[in-house]
Amino acid sequence: MDRIWLKSYPAGVPADVDADQYGSVVALLEESFAKYRDDRAYVLMDKALTYGDIDRLSTALAAYLQGLGLERNDRVAIQMPNLLQYPVAVAAILRAGFIVVNVNPLYTARELSHQLKDSGAKAIIILENFAHTLQKVIAETPVRHVILASVGELLGFPKGAIVDFVLRRVKKAVPAFSLPGAVRFSAAVAKGRGQALKKPDIRPEDIAVLQYTGGTTGISKGAVLLHHTIIANLLASEAWMMPALERRPISGQLTFICALPLYHVFAFISCALLAMRAGGLNVLIPNPRDIPATVKEMAKYRFHAIPGVNTLFNALADNADFKKLDFSQLRIANGGGMAVQEAVAKKWLAVTGCPIVEGYGLSETSSGVTCNPTDSAAYTGTIGLPLPNVDIRIIDDAGNEVPLGQPGEIAIRGPQVMAGYWQRPDETAKVMTADGYFKSGDIGVMDERGYIRLIDRKKDMVVVSGFNVYPNEIEGVVAAHPGVSEAAVIGVPDGHSGEAVMLFVVRRDPKLTAEELMKYCRENLTGYKRPKHIEFRDSLPHTNVGKVLRKDLREEALKARGDPA
Repeated sequence: MDRIWLKSYPAGVPADVDADQYGSVVALLEESFAKYRDDRAYVLMDKALTYGDIDRLSTALAAYLQGLGLERNDRVAIQMPNLLQYPVAVAAILRAGFIVVNVNPLYTARELSHQLKDSGAKAIIILENFAHTLQKVIAETPVRHVILASVGELLGFPKGAIVDFVLRRVKKAVPAFSLPGAVRFSAAVAKGRGQALKKPDIRPEDIAVLQYTGGTTGISKGAVLLHHTIIANLLASEAWMMPALERRPISGQLTFICALPLYHVFAFISCALLAMRAGGLNVLIPNPRDIPATVKEMAKYRFHAIPGVNTLFNALADNADFKKLDFSQLRIANGGGMAVQEAVAKKWLAVTGCPIVEGYGLSETSSGVTCNPTDSAAYTGTIGLPLPNVDIRIIDDAGNEVPLGQPGEIAIRGPQVMAGYWQRPDETAKVMTADGYFKSGDIGVMDERGYIRLIDRKKDMVVVSGFNVYPNEIEGVVAAHPGVSEAAVIGVPDGHSGEAVMLFVVRRDPKLTAEELMKYCRENLTGYKRPKHIEFRDSLPHTNVGKVLRKDLREEALKARGDPA
């Protein structure tokens, strides 16, 4: 289609960005460390780290990691929410010549074990609140080095000590654990200060991050994101951001509200790296589900950008105190991770005066590959235009491009696309075309302007609050319960999370209760993957080859709930 979307680009946005201007993510970070040395980079509970602080701390931690005897390109996992240690850990791992493995802090032992074994991580930097989970599985993983962080560790004295005391002793938020040989984050940094960092020769084609995802189907896989891949996405995102800042110039330091979890690719690019590239400040929100606390923190800053998901925008717009905030400097509300609902977009615009610009991306594309222009005046109901460097085709099942206005699978090509799934060439082959397009598994329609409207998911994936949930995984876990004969999972509309997981079960044990099954799921599945609804049935509908007809179950469930099919 000869990139028909370019004619719809905002003035000044290039068709392509030069992703070769940096040899690595490290080169980009070190440029920002020098350029913005005395400026604040991250703030948590009123304690800020400057770019110079992150430079010094990450250099020391990188030297410590090298001193452990890890080899070039070894994987180091990070398992923590939005804390000051996170950007330090990312910079340290990359500067040492290793590969970052982002891990969801709320993973169950089963999920954590899989990711650590699959990635081959030899070391992990983990918040102590989750150390008890690691204790259960560490013996069966390659992990040999554990660095323990605490929430208060970088907050300074006495605040840090008070925060840790309250979390450990009052709120009992740090379950007992035993990890012999584990080293405290601050101790690792202190030891690293006495060691010299050997700067590795990092090339654009080297792996920077393993970003775990279910792919378009099945068990969690690591999307291989190269240094060049991340740079390409980051610079395209920066170019796309500029029209909003140029239309109405900001005052003060560019400030992002970082309420999305940094271990998720959306926040990793759109908050952590994008703000650091621009010399901005990230206001860290460790628990965005606590809306009153989130609003209280936001009230301290005249913020300019807030990447978020539909559920966050909705909850904030409904909060009375949020409506009282100063939105005079808000320029970008970037929606992604899940569909932004029109009602929420209208409510948000009425409250803030800043429209939500919806985008679209995946872990496999190192975050966003389409977005509405950031100088848009209103919600469009689309996922916008392909970003610089991105080519998108809408294809049929045979891989042929469909006419404009016709639905088909969204296929993506460009430097933002992953190098493949970690050590899974068979799975990579399933999602890549011969000419290098990644088949997203999502159905969309492109209009004559190049705008894309998302229609539905080709697969049976469920999106809960922006997180991908794959029925195969849940069905496999539930089927392992001795009281279960057969299980099937679908997604149903949910006013809070967009979609919720609904589980259908054929019992082997007639005494099995929903409460017992929920308890089992809590032990084996992280929060967003757990069923919200359970229905017992005598049998499930199948195809003639024995495959469960999830489509039929979904239609029946929607009809019973009175929701549109």
